Amino acid sequence: MAIDETLLRHFAPAVSRPMLRLYGWEPAALSIGRFQKADELNLDHCRDRGLPVVRRITGGGAIFHADELTYSLVCAPSQIPPASSIKDSFRLLTAFLLDFYRSLGLTANYAVDGASAGERLGGRMPFCFAGRESYDILVDGRKIGGNAQRRLREVIFQHGSIPLMDRLEEGSACLCDVPPDIAERVTCLEREGVRQDARQLKKRLADCFGSCLGVHLVAEDLSLQEQATAERLMVEKYCSPLWNLKGEEP
Repeated sequence: MAIDETLLRHFAPAVSRPMLRLYGWEPAALSIGRFQKADELNLDHCRDRGLPVVRRITGGGAIFHADELTYSLVCAPSQIPPASSIKDSFRLLTAFLLDFYRSLGLTANYAVDGASAGERLGGRMPFCFAGRESYDILVDGRKIGGNAQRRLREVIFQHGSIPLMDRLEEGSACLCDVPPDIAERVTCLEREGVRQDARQLKKRLADCFGSCLGVHLVAEDLSLQEQATAERLMVEKYCSPLWNLKGEEP
């Protein structure tokens, strides 16, 4: 999370190139949304399990991160196809995920495209995967993963998760209240019969991103300045209970 914030802080719209980052979590951890209350969590369970709890810079509900492929991207609005609204930009910047799931042989669509008459989309839930926004992605009617966006100084930051294996039971145990029908509402690649390893999936995701947005990806490490910012943020912010549990900036 410190690196994600670093990429956002160091992005200069006039000179920086758009960035895509692909990563995973080790050990497993629980991330909560920027404005989420810690009293929605079963903190005793998290402590007993030795499960780290970290707060994201984006909104939304809690996500249990284990056996997943996570992405983040940073760009300027001028670096993507024209969008009529922030919601429309979210559609543009998640289109590569649709291509990714479909390339795996899955029937993937946006929630808004398959919503039944009278179904209400939107509204934050304590558990991220329980809620449905217009451009959340569904596979055969079940939500897969989650995505969130934040804007700062004419910069778009977005990140999201692609669950590889079924960890719903473990993630649900970290919350005080979980919808009883959640198992029927969400899915993961394992449940959909996809069992490729993370390295293969990461390459496929990068290829889909490049082809969908018409860009050529070039591997790049963090600069020394970015490394220093990330290390400082990790110590001062993302290892601090004030931020992680109370949402107070250091």
